[in-house]
Amino acid sequence: MARRSSDSRKDRVKIKMKKKCPCCGEDLDWYKNPFPTVDIIIEIEGRGVVLVKRKNDPVGWAIPGGFVDYGESLEEAAVREALEETGLNVELKRQMHTYSDPRRDPRHHTITTVFIAAAEGGPVAGDDAGEAGVFTEENLPEPIVFDHRLILQDYFSRRRTSIDRDASQG
Repeated sequence: MARRSSDSRKDRVKIKMKKKCPCCGEDLDWYKNPFPTVDIIIEIEGRGVVLVKRKNDPVGWAIPGGFVDYGESLEEAAVREALEETGLNVELKRQMHTYSDPRRDPRHHTITTVFIAAAEGGPVAGDDAGEAGVFTEENLPEPIVFDHRLILQDYFSRRRTSIDRDASQG
């Protein structure tokens, strides 16, 4: 499911700046790069998927997730963020897809790797989540922020095919 966010290479910008080394004062090259993030589609068997309502801008419903800490793997970040935002201990099943449209997050350029995970019990809002709930494709809340509606559409579409349905049964 390749998605093109731009029709031209001219839309890309390589931002190179100079910063001073705090120790020696030497000029150093510094590049502005996208931030790596993770999003976790947490399946609660027979009930649906977990979404959280953000307390911070942009306010709205979102797939649990967040920024990858320095020295942390994507998988570690996914497990940590799921626990922090939902109170759920998750078992990661697989990576679903990576989304990189520079416009996906209005705050800055992020690249997210989406994981599918399983959990038992009910979510409890934590960290920067004001609410948490379990939803099906038919009863998704509004508004859904970032590009998470697209991610959920891709997820539910894949569930209807053998791509992820077979993986979740094995």
